[in-house]
Amino acid sequence: VTLQAAPATVQRGQSVTLTWSSSNATTLNLAPGVGNVAPQGSSSVSPADSVTYTITATGPGGTADASTRVTVTPPPPPPPVVPQPTMDELFTRMVKDAMFDYDKADIRPDARDALSQTAQFLRSYPQVRVSIEGHCDERGSTEYNLALGDRRAQAAKDFLVSLGVTADRMDTISYGKERPACTDHNEACWQQNRRGHFVRK
Repeated sequence: VTLQAAPATVQRGQSVTLTWSSSNATTLNLAPGVGNVAPQGSSSVSPADSVTYTITATGPGGTADASTRVTVTPPPPPPPVVPQPTMDELFTRMVKDAMFDYDKADIRPDARDALSQTAQFLRSYPQVRVSIEGHCDERGSTEYNLALGDRRAQAAKDFLVSLGVTADRMDTISYGKERPACTDHNEACWQQNRRGHFVRK
């Protein structure tokens, strides 16, 4: 009697084909788990662990055995679950403020780059709506800065519309000099306050 397993090594859950043949045998028993079988044939098995299959043939001349070893390897671990960033995290990472020069509402080159990235995010997530806040530094009157902040917010909005973001997803509001990001009295601080700032709605 002969017995073969193909393939001889499988991952847990996969199947193996056992094939045997015999001559001059009246009964054949394939263990473990298969039982009595025909003089020749094949059977599909799915062992949970590594195992040796043995076929015992009995006939007029006595008994004969044949064995084959099947090695079962554990399946590979599932790929690690990478947590998906929340919409707030994406917004914070991708949406950039537009900075402005003193007493101006023109979109300068660095603001163009920032707004282009913001537009890319907003086009990718059409469900997101934003409020564009216009801010100014502390110089000038409250009334003047409210008007300047409004122009800055509107300029940022118009630029985003030109990049394919629909206007109805963006509101504008001016805070003038009332909500500074920085309160020092120097140019580095004032620059931080001359901005079009985005807030997710």
